[in-house]
Amino acid sequence: METSSENMKKILLILCVLINGCFMASAQLTIEACQEKAKQNYPLIKRYGLIEKTKEYNLSNAGKGYLPQFSMSAKATYQSDVPHLPISVPGVNIRPLSQDQYGVTLDVNQSIWDGGVISSKKEMAKTASEVAAKQLEVNLYTINDRVNQLYFGILLFDAKIKQNQLLQEELERNFNLISSYIENGVANQSDLDAIKVEQLKTIQTQTQLASNRKAFIDMLSVLIGESINENTVLEKPNSENQLLSSQIGRPELHLFDAQYNDLETQKKQIKAGYMPKLGLFATGGYGRPGLNMLEDKFAAYYIAGVRLSWNFGGLYTEKNDHKLIEANQSSLAAEKETFLFNTNLEVTQEQSEVKRNRDLLKYDDDIITLRNNVKKSAEVKVANGTLTVTDLMREVNAEDLAKQDKIQHEIELLLSIYNLKYTTNK
Repeated sequence: METSSENMKKILLILCVLINGCFMASAQLTIEACQEKAKQNYPLIKRYGLIEKTKEYNLSNAGKGYLPQFSMSAKATYQSDVPHLPISVPGVNIRPLSQDQYGVTLDVNQSIWDGGVISSKKEMAKTASEVAAKQLEVNLYTINDRVNQLYFGILLFDAKIKQNQLLQEELERNFNLISSYIENGVANQSDLDAIKVEQLKTIQTQTQLASNRKAFIDMLSVLIGESINENTVLEKPNSENQLLSSQIGRPELHLFDAQYNDLETQKKQIKAGYMPKLGLFATGGYGRPGLNMLEDKFAAYYIAGVRLSWNFGGLYTEKNDHKLIEANQSSLAAEKETFLFNTNLEVTQEQSEVKRNRDLLKYDDDIITLRNNVKKSAEVKVANGTLTVTDLMREVNAEDLAKQDKIQHEIELLLSIYNLKYTTNK
């Protein structure tokens, strides 16, 4: 029974290994997933929670302005003189006040109406938090461009490595073909050496491409916070399925709106500053003398009432304060207009780049076909002894260059599409 159990464990272990191996072999990453992972991994993302907490603290502090405000004070004084009657009354002993006096008071103030000060503080906390959050979105958005450059750089290296491998196979086929020609006396060793030189060049190119690809993979791994192994496949987007728009929806526009709202809130704060304030107050005390200044003894006392205060000093600068905020709003509007102008220029340029790459791709297949025909014709001529192997290698390299051009144009098309999407955020 124990042997059966051990066998079952082994079978389950093998199945787990096979399933894990299949998962690793089929692991895929899309550019959208990389962009999202990069944002979540970026240290700056932690600021979202800090911004929200800061807003909560500011709102809580502002709300506590509605609570009663307590203050306590104590004093002990000695006076060089005290009030006394300038006359004496026969038979009546009027004691003068003591020159040393003491007092402890507790003051309580309760706001009834503060002219909108607390309300404006709460609104300022919200708009300031919104500005900080939108600024953070702008900073995080730039990560998309870094991901795009690395992602399509890796795709370009992958395509070039694959094409280089095909070229190596083509050269190997030619090497074997020329070897047979040497045996038949049609070619000589120098012809074989010419092919060998090209083979060594492709090996050098393969080494350089693999090294560059690894560097890009390492950088993308650090950016997304996830290890990318050699089995991971970066999915190549389909250029035909991309919806392109010239409408701009960048996070910078939301930041401009948040900053404008923050300035509007500052206007309300200015108004609240010069509005009248109404509140209740109460003072309780104990000291010598008490409220009755004629009794030279310790006594408890209290005072309560309603207080109306109105500080007109804010009216002196109210007009200039408003003009200053309006000037800042005008500056912000000009900054927004400049941003839209420059962004529209980039959109126009990138739309032209997309069109250019699409047009170039239209002819790549025809060029490759024609280059292949020329190469095949050269192979026949070499077999007939009317063309040198060096000339054949020139045609083989020309065909390879045509294929490389197509690869370059395909990746550049995708990159130009995603550059446009980054510029518009659509």
